[in-house]
Amino acid sequence: MARYYDVHPQDPQPRSISQLVAILRDGGLIAYPTDSCYALGCALDSPDGAERIRAIRRLDDRHHFTLVCAEFAQLGQFVHLDNSAFRSIKAATPNPYTFILPATKDVPKRFAHPKKKTVGVRIPQHPVVQSLLRELGEPLLSSTLLLPDHEEPLTDGWQIKEELDAVVDAVVDSGECGTDPTTVVDLSEGYPEVLRVGAGDPDRFR
Repeated sequence: MARYYDVHPQDPQPRSISQLVAILRDGGLIAYPTDSCYALGCALDSPDGAERIRAIRRLDDRHHFTLVCAEFAQLGQFVHLDNSAFRSIKAATPNPYTFILPATKDVPKRFAHPKKKTVGVRIPQHPVVQSLLRELGEPLLSSTLLLPDHEEPLTDGWQIKEELDAVVDAVVDSGECGTDPTTVVDLSEGYPEVLRVGAGDPDRFR
């Protein structure tokens, strides 16, 4: 049964954040709100977190996981940035964008695209996510909480708990967030290609 956390959207309770980080450090999987929509997330060293996300969403190994980072300075450890990508991401974040870039050696192979060796990165604005990331001290491995039989991501924390009670370890409820996932921009070839239009304005990359 998943633990349920009612967390203030602007001033997250430190005790709740600490308990959620403890779950993540213990290998757990959480459902949490972002500045675009709900997502599933686990720590990078979770032994089965990625496979649990794949099972919930029925994803294959070509799915691009996203590393959700607290700040721009973290990106260089996990993705290769040329000058153009550096400037584009710096100017656009924090905001609801996911950027696809070549992964560094610090990204486990099972998280990167098997052929392209790329991974998604993003820097969200949501205060709850920022609090989680700061206390965790590393990115979250994450994916949009879009279930296979749903046209849109789930938006209500209690409904998410009812739907996923047996397959996640915790649900964070900070009120409803949006139904639009991030806008996905592929920068891996040296130029921007918008792969998905979502909450972030795509025009700056066209």
